[in-house]
Amino acid sequence: MGSAAPSVRRLALADAVKAVAAQLIVLHHLAWYGPLSDVAAHLSPLLEHGFDWLAGYGRYAVAAFLAVAGFLAAQGLSLRGLPAGAAPLRLIGRRYLRLAGPYAVALLLAIVCAALARRWMAHDSIGAAPTLGQFLAHLFLLHDLLGYEALSAGVWYVAIDFQLYALLVALLWASGWLGRRLASAESVNLAAVAALATASLLVFNRDAGWDVTALYFFGSYALGLGSGWAVRSAHPWRFLLLLGVAGALALSFDFRIRIAVALLVALLLGIAQLRPRMPGGKLPALLGQTSYALFLVHFPVCLLVSAACQRFAPHTPLWNALGVLAAWLASNAAALLFHRFVEVRLGPLLSALLQELFRHRGRQGAAGACRTSFPSCAAFARSAAARPDRGDARATAATGGRWWHRATAARAGGIRSPAPLRLPR
Repeated sequence: MGSAAPSVRRLALADAVKAVAAQLIVLHHLAWYGPLSDVAAHLSPLLEHGFDWLAGYGRYAVAAFLAVAGFLAAQGLSLRGLPAGAAPLRLIGRRYLRLAGPYAVALLLAIVCAALARRWMAHDSIGAAPTLGQFLAHLFLLHDLLGYEALSAGVWYVAIDFQLYALLVALLWASGWLGRRLASAESVNLAAVAALATASLLVFNRDAGWDVTALYFFGSYALGLGSGWAVRSAHPWRFLLLLGVAGALALSFDFRIRIAVALLVALLLGIAQLRPRMPGGKLPALLGQTSYALFLVHFPVCLLVSAACQRFAPHTPLWNALGVLAAWLASNAAALLFHRFVEVRLGPLLSALLQELFRHRGRQGAAGACRTSFPSCAAFARSAAARPDRGDARATAATGGRWWHRATAARAGGIRSPAPLRLPR
C-alpha cells in the first residue's frame, strides 16, 4: 500500500464528512433561528416536520466535526509526543493564528451584516451593536467567558476547536516530559489521553455546565484522535476494535446521540484509510475544504436574506420557503469566495508573521520574547469556548411557541444548541 494513497483516502472521506456536516449546520441554523423557517413552515406539514427535524437533530453534525478534527490532529501529533524541537506555545500560537485571521474578517462581516439587517427587521437573532471590548473578547475567543453577547452563531465552535488543540498539546507536553523520565513516552501519552477522554465521556460530557470548556467535548475529539493513531500503529484493526468497544461502553453507561455520531465517524475514518473503497469526488472535496469558511460566513448571509424577506414578504410562506433556499445557496457561494480570497490568502501572511515573531523571540531570549511577542500566550492556552445561553429561547407570536419547544428539546438532548443571540444579563 503506497504512502500517498492513505493520505488521499483520508482526505477524501474527511472532506466528505465535513461537507455534509457543514451543510447540516447551515440548515439547522436556518430552521432554529427563523424567521424564514417559522413562516415557511405554514406552507405544508411536511416542510414543518423537516424544519423541526433540522432544528432538533441537525446540531449533532457538530459531533462529526469534532471526530474529524481529532482524526486530523493525529496526523501532526503522534503518540510519541510533540514534534522534535516544537515548543508547546509555538504550536498553540500557530494554531491560533491559523484560525484567527479568517475568523476576525468573519466577525467584521457579521457586524456589518447585522447592522444592515437591523434596519429591516427586529429579531432575537440580531444582537445590539457591538462595543470594542466585545469585539476584542471575540477576537481572543473569550467573549462568553467574559459575559459578552455572541456576534454570530457558531463562534463558540471556533473557540472550542482551538481549546481542544491547546489542551491536547499541553497534555502531550506534560505526559511526554513524564514519559521521558520513565523511558516510556508512548505509554504515558496514551494513558493520559485515555484517562482524560474517559473523564470527559463519563463525567464532563454528562453535565452541560462544562460545555464552555474543552473538557465537555474532549471525549468526541479523542475518539477521532484514537482512530488516527490506531491506523498508524502496528496493529491497526486491534486498536480500532478497542476504540469501538470503549465507545460502546461509554454509550451503555449513558447513551448520547452526539457520542454515537462521533464514534461512528471516527471508526469510518479509520476503516476508510485501511480499506481503499471510496473514491474522492471533486464536489465533496471542494465543500469539505470550504467548510470552515461556510461555518464562518453563513449566519451573516442568512441574516441578510431573512431581513429582506421580512421587509418585503413577511407573511408569505412561499416567499419565505424560497428565502430558505436562497439563504442556503448564497451561504455556499459566499463561503467559496471567502475561502479563495480570505482564508487561503491570509494563511501564508499569518505564517510569515508567526515566523517573524519567533525570530524576534530568538534574539531576545525565551523569557523576554514570551512577554513581548506573545503577551496573551497564557490566555490562549486557557481560553474557553463561547456559546449562547440555551436558557433564553423565548417564544414569540410568530413562532407559536416553537422557540420554547426547541430549547426544551435541546436541554433534554444534552448537546450544545444555539439560542437567540440577544441574551439577558
